[in-house]
Amino acid sequence: MLNMPLLAVAERAINWSPNVAVVMIVCNVLVFAIGRATISQKNVGPLPTLFAGMSLASLIATTSLGHILGAGAILGLSNLGVL
Repeated sequence: MLNMPLLAVAERAINWSPNVAVVMIVCNVLVFAIGRATISQKNVGPLPTLFAGMSLASLIATTSLGHILGAGAILGLSNLGVL
């Protein structure tokens, strides 16, 4: 019984399309710009100045948040019928 809501979500799978990729890229770029502006210690951790003046830890943190935001945006837009 506990798995029923999960099965209901699995039935409405989202098919990949270039529009889905564009939404994910836009979300990642947006979060990267916000992270670059707000992270106070960008060069702390391994591989300082790895990508655009950010360390590996900062890069992984911003892209992780970007993927979380992107997944939410994709699910929301597909629920609205836009994607």
